Amino acid sequence: MKEIAQQDVSKKRKHGLVKQPVVLFSLLMLAFAAITARLFWLQVLQGSFYRKLSDENRIRLVSRPPIRGRLLDRRGKILADNKVTYALSVQPRLVSNATWPSLRDRLSTLLTISKDSMDEHFREGGLRDPFRITLARDLKPEQVLRFTERDGSLKGAQVDVELLRFYPYGTLASHVLGYTQSITSKEFNFLREKGYEISDRIGRTGVEAAYEKILRGKWGGEMLEVDATGNVQRSLGFKSPESGKDLSLTIDLELQLAAEKALEGKSAGAVVVLDPRTGAIRAMASRPTFDPNFFSKTFTTQKEYDALFLSTEMPLFSRAINSYDPGSTWKPVTAMAGMESGKFPSDVRLKTVRCIKYGSHCFPEYNRKGFGWIGYEDALRFSSNTFFYQIGVGVGSEALYSAAKALGFDALTGIEIGYEESKGIVGNKEWADQGRGWGKAGQTPWIPEDIASASIGQAVVQVTPLQLARAYAVFANGGYLVTPHLADLDVDWTAPKYRKKVKMQSSTLETLRRGLRKVVESGTASTLNIRSPNLPPVAGKTGTAEDSTGGSDHAWFVCFAPYEASEIVVVAFAQNTPGGGSVHALPMALKVLEAWNKNRLNNSLPL
Repeated sequence: MKEIAQQDVSKKRKHGLVKQPVVLFSLLMLAFAAITARLFWLQVLQGSFYRKLSDENRIRLVSRPPIRGRLLDRRGKILADNKVTYALSVQPRLVSNATWPSLRDRLSTLLTISKDSMDEHFREGGLRDPFRITLARDLKPEQVLRFTERDGSLKGAQVDVELLRFYPYGTLASHVLGYTQSITSKEFNFLREKGYEISDRIGRTGVEAAYEKILRGKWGGEMLEVDATGNVQRSLGFKSPESGKDLSLTIDLELQLAAEKALEGKSAGAVVVLDPRTGAIRAMASRPTFDPNFFSKTFTTQKEYDALFLSTEMPLFSRAINSYDPGSTWKPVTAMAGMESGKFPSDVRLKTVRCIKYGSHCFPEYNRKGFGWIGYEDALRFSSNTFFYQIGVGVGSEALYSAAKALGFDALTGIEIGYEESKGIVGNKEWADQGRGWGKAGQTPWIPEDIASASIGQAVVQVTPLQLARAYAVFANGGYLVTPHLADLDVDWTAPKYRKKVKMQSSTLETLRRGLRKVVESGTASTLNIRSPNLPPVAGKTGTAEDSTGGSDHAWFVCFAPYEASEIVVVAFAQNTPGGGSVHALPMALKVLEAWNKNRLNNSLPL
């Protein structure tokens, strides 16, 4: 039995030895098949994908930024340019962690730059760009000269030429021009698809933002072939960056300077100058203001940022496109509503008195006694309150709102920087019934006091200086609502799409024009003739408005000239400056009118 068992074991061993090559062969074939399948998948099915990865590992693109287009005034004077600056950088492929300390010390001694600062930039920069790390920007000429003299002994270091946005006139037209700023990491996530780089700058506000696509240009760069260790082997080609296009604005530098000058001494306010024929903005100034060069600085502290962004004076806030109580400059709107409704025709005469009671309040006359029986023209000339109370209450809030909408109020003007613009408020019964924008529907009803206030531009009416300029352009140009704009760009701004005829009787328009002319001839703005008798005929309206937010009165003056064939509309606004529009705002507008008239007489270019 034992022998039989041993024979069985021996047979099994022989059988196992016979099967072993077969198993090994099978395993080898399975391995070979797996390798073949993997190679087929890598080289055939995924070949294009891995070739792309290979190229990306072998080829590096060193980007070169484009030159941003300049901003020019209508006569070609530069309002925003690019300033050449110098930056110190190193090429990481030529500077190892071992050689960096020695190079850093020599650079620090030579250029008087903090070692700690360079160390920080070297550490952080290597994570962002393996080909160039910027150590310091805005080098002084003497630093550049010292570096050039020792360039040969500073292997791996170089001085690069960079361009920064530069505004030669500082704060001038800052709210119009806007500023550029580095893009954020969050913005880069979607801007990279539009050709932006992480180190790019973008127009943040104003024209810089509105015309970003035109101004920015396209990046260029050099393709470099590198080996496995990252060393550059050769250049595969260079593509020059494509410069952005220069943009000519409608702004007239001389008028802009005059507008800025007019705001001097005012704590806050705005001046808007508009061509009533086309809607071209010739000047737009706001105070307080800021210097857009601040955002081109290579280094700013948190304290500096807070001083600008958290200032109670809000210098970044454009008063020209923010809304305020218009006061008596609103009265032509009420006059239009009265005539267009048919209830108060152009030849109507109403008795003005000391005050008229609506609801629980007796609304006073401007002079506290009345002007007797007068019509529209004298009501504008004297700026009668009780005349316009009767018109506004008589036609009702819907007729007043309809006239306001026809003149472009309670809507954005269409200006390119409309994303910064306030729509304003023109109160009416429907608006009040729905909660007035802050309350609950049905709990803030329209009351008699509201329509009386709305009739003279108080409490429930707020408009922007730009909206007011656009509305008065209708009276100046024969009845057309224009589109305010800051750049022409070969657009026909007199086409019906941009210049719409306002539905208004000719008698209404002529009555308003005659009344506004009388304001300057012998009314509340008659001092204009005394102060500057050489001006062509001017028409306009003064305004003193109570600040519905609780501050001091606002001062307004709106005018257009020449009266018969107007070329210019000027709105002057002094925020929280009590004393009256004729005292504070009229002299502001006069400065602009004088600059306009001087240029008009001395230059052949139409204004």
